[in-house]
Amino acid sequence: MAITLVNPDGLPEIDAYRQVSVAAGSKLVFIAGQVAWDAEGATVGAGDLAAQVERCYLNIGTALAGVGGSFADVAKLTVYVVDWTPDKMPQFLAGVARAAAKLGVTPVPPGTLLGVAALDVPEHLVEVEATAVLD
Repeated sequence: MAITLVNPDGLPEIDAYRQVSVAAGSKLVFIAGQVAWDAEGATVGAGDLAAQVERCYLNIGTALAGVGGSFADVAKLTVYVVDWTPDKMPQFLAGVARAAAKLGVTPVPPGTLLGVAALDVPEHLVEVEATAVLD
């Protein structure tokens, strides 16, 4: 694997993800923000943050498989959540956990979660973009 996930001493240890990823590969992959669309462009999980998070992560896995990678090659995620408030964290983490189980990756790589006013269409609650490194 080109990515090693680490929690360095002196930083809090978070169960859901690692604070640092170290990339040793040579091929950078930038995945456009993925929303909760299926292969036909229909929204999955309307009104359900956990279902949409899960679908976004699975879409990233699909995108990576298309270029010879997997979710284990992700160095960093950026997550945009509509009208984010801390009380949404359990739903968000439930979606991450379901996707991680299906993708076979635990923990997930470092990421940044940002609250936003809106996304491309009103039914999308979350968008996730990824940077990956392949050998």
